[in-house]
Amino acid sequence: MISYNAVNVRVPSLPRRAVSAWVRAVAASYGKRVGDIAYIFCDDAKILDVNRTYLQHDYYTDIITFDYCEDDLISGDLFISLDTVRSNAEQYGKTYDDELRRVIIHGILHLCGINDKGPGERAIMAAAEDKALLTAPALRH
Repeated sequence: MISYNAVNVRVPSLPRRAVSAWVRAVAASYGKRVGDIAYIFCDDAKILDVNRTYLQHDYYTDIITFDYCEDDLISGDLFISLDTVRSNAEQYGKTYDDELRRVIIHGILHLCGINDKGPGERAIMAAAEDKALLTAPALRH
């Protein structure tokens, strides 16, 4: 099951069935099945709290992915700061919708086993995001 939740913000107006189908299709392209995925949309204050509390990081970020995967079944909690999504969109010259789609799938790609912290991994993640975004549904407001 894929759920869409919010803390301190409203859940973005998403075509939930289409986004969920997209997430399942991207996971399947990596040989994975979708278990329980919880998207938790929040503000910068909440994501900073989560980052400090669970990861001992003292900075804002767009997404934090908690991985509960078992074998080929992906499950996790994905905290997404809509504040950072908006500021990143402005910084990178992207639309808010494009950046939100990128972050939504970024967490799924992590659950599928793609990392972005080691040497050369960021380019691999970016390529995987770009490929997944080719089939992303339009968002609505």
